[in-house]
Amino acid sequence: MKQLTVISGKGGTGKTSITAAFASLADDAVFADCDVDAADLHLILKPQIKKTIGFHGLKLACIDKDQCIDCKKCYDSCRFGAIDEEINLIKEFCEGCGVCEYVCPVDAITMVDRDSGFAYISETRFGPMAHAVLKTAEEASGKLVTVVRENAKKLAEEKKKDMVIIDGPPGIGCPVIASLTGVDLVLIITEPTLSAIHDLERILGVAHHFEIPAVVCINKYDINLDNTKRIEQYCKNNGIKVVGKLPYDTIVTEAMIHEKNVIEFSDGELQNNIIHMWNKIREVL
Repeated sequence: MKQLTVISGKGGTGKTSITAAFASLADDAVFADCDVDAADLHLILKPQIKKTIGFHGLKLACIDKDQCIDCKKCYDSCRFGAIDEEINLIKEFCEGCGVCEYVCPVDAITMVDRDSGFAYISETRFGPMAHAVLKTAEEASGKLVTVVRENAKKLAEEKKKDMVIIDGPPGIGCPVIASLTGVDLVLIITEPTLSAIHDLERILGVAHHFEIPAVVCINKYDINLDNTKRIEQYCKNNGIKVVGKLPYDTIVTEAMIHEKNVIEFSDGELQNNIIHMWNKIREVL
């Protein structure tokens, strides 16, 4: 079983649109949406949820007011202002650090599981899908990404699929690291803008740190040919293969409106380029 993660150093580069297009081209794959903070692969793949699993992220302090002796040690020790002077918990401020439980002399405080989101096992018209949603303002997104990946791997083993295609989150933080560690290949989607070039360098650094092979796709390459040449030269100098150059095309937006991917919706240059890129990725894998 091979694992491919599609990522980008920033949001809005077309990562999810390309991942959704791969769904039409992969014969035997499981799909995983690891952008748990702002998941949107489901908008195109339209999964039917088969199983919902509760997710617990950080811990939450629970105060037993009957046992509390009002010594205020917890109030004085909390650096997040999560306990008021009346020794009431302000849930929105609690970071689950546990210092209040540690300093309480009468064990009136315990740390309990916090309901932070949900993980889903679903079925799509292209095959099984693992995805999740993190509740607003909750932490531990990297932990939830790990849950999604574990679910996707189990699905692939149970359904005897030969590939897991992961739609990763943007940026270079903890959720990104959780989405790419241990995979067989990283496809980095970039675009010919100065900020995207900078983000490409950062995300390649992350992939290199974890010793994961990486290839690059330049999306909307024709909006700035000079910057496209800069990206190509940078990749050449660093021994990184550019597997795709996709032109700007409004058909991507039109396909989204119809809740379809580009391969399903159109038959043109963009579609052919994505198919060609997919074949190159299969060769690398």
